[in-house]
Amino acid sequence: MRTCTSRKNSSDGNDSLAVAHGTFNVVGGLWPLLHLRSFEWVFGPKTDRWLQQAVGGLLVSNGVSQLVGATSAEGRTVARRVGLTTALTLLAIDLVYVPKGRIRPAYLLDAAMEAGWITAWLHTPCQSPAGKARTGSGRTAAPRRWRLRDHTGARR
Repeated sequence: MRTCTSRKNSSDGNDSLAVAHGTFNVVGGLWPLLHLRSFEWVFGPKTDRWLQQAVGGLLVSNGVSQLVGATSAEGRTVARRVGLTTALTLLAIDLVYVPKGRIRPAYLLDAAMEAGWITAWLHTPCQSPAGKARTGSGRTAAPRRWRLRDHTGARR
């Protein structure tokens, strides 16, 4: 995945996207925790309510991470990763289990939203730590503090 940090004191669009997607995840996660009856009315009754609550809690956690991440360049990189991986996971679940009849077709609305978040993240420009737009593979060397050490303790 590309690293999306931006120039000092500037924004590349990731902050507003992180706030929007983070808010969506927090609200979506809180819904089954705060009003299970209305959630199940839309998405169908569940036999494992603990699992529903666990997924809701994880969505809240992911959303909070995105909201907090929107405040710094490094945080926007984390917000992007959390956003993409959360959306990809939920999209895959929706597209696998709706056709099998395990979850209601209403989850296809969620699939459309998740596809929209993925598209938005992939179309938001990334900046390298030096502030230059990335090209090619999007890879850069790991920050010095993350580089591996060999058997003598020297950094590679």
